[in-house]
Amino acid sequence: MATPAMKRYAAEIFRLQQDLPHVGLSELSENVHSSLQATARMVSRMKAMEYLEHELYRGVRLTPKGEHIAMPALRRHRLVEVFLVRVMKYGWDEAHDLSDSFELGINDHLEDRIDEITGHPTRCPHGEPIPSKQGVMPVVMDTPLVDVPSGSDCIVSRVRTHDSEKLRYIGELGLVPGIPFHLLSCAPFKGPLRLQMNPQDHMIGYELAASLWVEVTKRGAGNKLPPLKNT
Repeated sequence: MATPAMKRYAAEIFRLQQDLPHVGLSELSENVHSSLQATARMVSRMKAMEYLEHELYRGVRLTPKGEHIAMPALRRHRLVEVFLVRVMKYGWDEAHDLSDSFELGINDHLEDRIDEITGHPTRCPHGEPIPSKQGVMPVVMDTPLVDVPSGSDCIVSRVRTHDSEKLRYIGELGLVPGIPFHLLSCAPFKGPLRLQMNPQDHMIGYELAASLWVEVTKRGAGNKLPPLKNT
């Protein structure tokens, strides 16, 4: 049977592997706040129990069995984030790290109560989907902002960073989940993006834009180069 620590590792691997084909041990170690040696031992145990696959020099990836044990931990973590922000009035830039320790003292009964008093949320404060109590992860149809053509109408779906400084700045700009905007332009070669918003436009860098995932409500044509003239 999976231990709480295994479920926590599985949840973190699941989150990281959404953007990577394999999760490196050093990156996993950093995100679970554990030493590289302790992480390697846990990975070895989870591999033996068929919760993950580990390829030397590439990293780890969950098996379907591993994804199954990740869902309860992801659900609890994201519900706690909602509770910390909506009820306890912490900033969304504080919620992730606080949730890591806060959730350790929560049992199934308290989790159900948190779910109830927060209105049965389907997304965490950063827009990440919350698995159901049955372990089903909702499907989210969104795309990275940096892949969206200029001229598109968008709604912020997820803010995919745990960097507190980035989150505070993104919050100051008002680019939180559910907010609509129009992508006016995107400079080539990873240049800045200009967003038309109410009450004012914003110019953001490519690195910051890469943290934003959006739902496109109207797709633009993008920046098109003029056709070559015959000589």
